[in-house]
Amino acid sequence: MRVPFLDLNAQTAEVRPQIDAAIAEIFDGSAFVLGKWNKQLEETLAQAHKVKHGIAVNSGTDALRIALQAAGIGPGDEVITTAFTFVASVEVIAQLGATPVFVDIDADTFNIDTTKIEAAITGRTKAIMPIHLFGQLCDIREVVRIADAHGLTVIEDAAQTLVTQNGGDYAGSFGKAAGISFYVTKNLGAAGDGGLILTNDDEVLERSKSLRIHGMGKQRYYYDDLGYTSRMAEIQAAVLCCKWERLAFWNNRRTEIANLYIGELAGTPVITPVTAPGNEHTWHQFTVRTSQRDELMQHLRSQEVDSSIFYPVPLHLHDPYRAFGKGEGSLPVTEQVSKECLSLPIHPHLSYEQVQFAASQVKEFCHQTAKAV
Repeated sequence: MRVPFLDLNAQTAEVRPQIDAAIAEIFDGSAFVLGKWNKQLEETLAQAHKVKHGIAVNSGTDALRIALQAAGIGPGDEVITTAFTFVASVEVIAQLGATPVFVDIDADTFNIDTTKIEAAITGRTKAIMPIHLFGQLCDIREVVRIADAHGLTVIEDAAQTLVTQNGGDYAGSFGKAAGISFYVTKNLGAAGDGGLILTNDDEVLERSKSLRIHGMGKQRYYYDDLGYTSRMAEIQAAVLCCKWERLAFWNNRRTEIANLYIGELAGTPVITPVTAPGNEHTWHQFTVRTSQRDELMQHLRSQEVDSSIFYPVPLHLHDPYRAFGKGEGSLPVTEQVSKECLSLPIHPHLSYEQVQFAASQVKEFCHQTAKAV
């Protein structure tokens, strides 16, 4: 049975009439940037996350870069973060002339280990950028406590945690600013790239709006800063607004699938994901751990069950970022997890039978492996 990792055709089909109508309206009005759809997206998501402001930009990478810059992060500053993440999280820190400082992760949640943060703080530390990975928040309240105690700024990488909460407080509402991604594979994906900055800070709002348009000030063709070309295309905002109406249903379906996997894989040597107390998990990925990750992946492939590795090599071991880290062995949990993690299909258009089959093949692999020992 074929079990695809993602099914964008099925997703689009659910909202295709609404998308087609919205795109036709955009072309009829010839308002292609910063129009009504951008405004609707910004207001809707700011309200959903219980923050004052949303600023739409053209990618999740730019959302993080602009959020950091608008919050005053620049050359000479150190930003504490993790190496088990997509490259954009660390890339943007370095691009601003700041220095990423890596700390290890928690083995259960894959998020920053807050017990490691204070030892990494120096006189140059300006910010902590925790990454909410795979669909659940890190121990963000402890991150904020540490930051407040040391006079540091918190910038949340919420790329994978749209409308995800802990105790009723949502990703993006804890720090000075946050970046969200709408890359096509996300729970809410654009027709390509897209991003959003969330903030309660009026100064971050104004500077972010300027930076996304070349650093332009309130007066047209007068510039306050070195900025970017980072406006969100109106078509992308329209696609996202149309898909937004289905997101709660899609996320609920992801939760059903995750619970099915967890139940089916109980009792196997495969380690299933852990949801931290108080967290609502929105299951951007369902990532298991096994010491025989590559062999399991090969077995699943032979049975037409897709899987993927996020992330096979932590960033402190990649050539462009080695200088920021302390080499192999410096982040033992991060390095171990990167060798064991495997993500199973969890998109909302999987059938019950497909999920059952995927789980059965994981169990079959475990059975075959146990017999061979």
